[in-house]
Amino acid sequence: MADLIGFLPDDVDTAAPTRAARLKWVVVVDESLPAGIAANAAICTAAATASGVTGLLGPDAVDADGGAHPGLPWAGVSVLRASAEQLTAIRAKAAAADDVFVADMPAAAQLTRVYDEYLDAVAGTASDALPYYAVSVVGPRNRVDRIVGRLALL
Repeated sequence: MADLIGFLPDDVDTAAPTRAARLKWVVVVDESLPAGIAANAAICTAAATASGVTGLLGPDAVDADGGAHPGLPWAGVSVLRASAEQLTAIRAKAAAADDVFVADMPAAAQLTRVYDEYLDAVAGTASDALPYYAVSVVGPRNRVDRIVGRLALL
C-alpha cells in the first residue's frame, strides 16, 4: 500500500462529474455472501478508506432548514461483486500496485467478536491464505480499471 494516496485540495472539484476525478474508488465484495454480511464488509472497508485517503469526502451539505449532513464521497464509489478467487487476486494486484490504497476485510473480521481475536487470527494466517469478504481500492483510474477489470455492480 502506498504511504499517501488522496486528492490534493486543487484536485477537489465538486462541480465536475465523478468520472472527471483523478482517482477512482471501488469496493469489491464477495458475491457469495449473504446481503447483511456483504453490506457490513463493504461499509467496514469504506470506513477504513475514508480515514486513509485524503480529500475523499466532500464538504458537508446544509439543508434549507440549516441542518448539516456530513460530507459524502464527492468523486463517487462503485460497489462491485466478484468471486472469492477474484477478490483474492484483486487484493494481491492492488497491494502490489504503485500509488494505490487498499483496505481489505479478511473473513476473520466477521468470524470473531473481539477485535484482539481478529488481530490474532490474522497474525496467525499467511497473507496468501487469508480469505477476504471485501476489498476497497483507490488509485489512478486506469490502474484501478486494470485491477478490477469489468466486474458487475453488486
